[in-house]
Amino acid sequence: MSRTQGVISGAESFFYNGSDTGILIVHGFIGTPQSVKFIGQSFAKLGYTVYAPMLAGHGTNIHDLEKCTYEDWLNSVVEAYKRLKKQCGKVYCIGQSMGGTLTLLLAERFKELAGIILINTALSIPAYDYLKNGTNINYIDEGLPDIKDPSVHEITYSRVPINAVHEIQKLMKLAPGSIKNIECPALCFKSIEDHVVPHENTDRIFRELPTGNKWLRVLNESYHVATMDYEKDRIIEDSHEFIQWQQSYLHDDEIGGCEVG
Repeated sequence: MSRTQGVISGAESFFYNGSDTGILIVHGFIGTPQSVKFIGQSFAKLGYTVYAPMLAGHGTNIHDLEKCTYEDWLNSVVEAYKRLKKQCGKVYCIGQSMGGTLTLLLAERFKELAGIILINTALSIPAYDYLKNGTNINYIDEGLPDIKDPSVHEITYSRVPINAVHEIQKLMKLAPGSIKNIECPALCFKSIEDHVVPHENTDRIFRELPTGNKWLRVLNESYHVATMDYEKDRIIEDSHEFIQWQQSYLHDDEIGGCEVG
């Protein structure tokens, strides 16, 4: 992988100018904006203003990640949201995996957020559980990204600092407490066959969100990194429908509900 000024080529943040409706897209743990580039470009073609920041410590090298805390990742999202909000009257946030976890905290903090779209949000990562009580190693090897489509390549780190694992564990422990404080509409996607985050994580979020304006979509042909997998077009279509629905029927008390499909 080539690098430009320390950033892996292709992993850079991206921004597309569009309408007064903005979409903030947050990538996952050890991933980069490359993992959400397709959906970002697709939303831009639909006319939205789109911003996908590169989270602190990501897209460069594992030593940068090792120095970061979950607060640094959250600050990356908050700063990106504030930038987008200056330009757009309404902002929706889409989060993939840990990006969804960070989206929960963002929605708790900024009540004016127009809506959230959560994709295989991480409240637990069972493969990391054995590291909770400490270890005498500093790094672990990371397997291939969990994507069903064999033709797809995701830019990620091949090793993960233990410090970073402990930080995402702190974040996942904190996030459930934010769910009950989220007031905005929500669309939740879950992959039935997810080898990283159990799909029951999404079930819990959907069940505990207090808003009646919440929607659930099931992905049957995608693994964990669904934004790059076989149903990425469906994510765009359903998300666009969700956003347009909110904008058209914002004051209709009958919108929302439990939809599965």
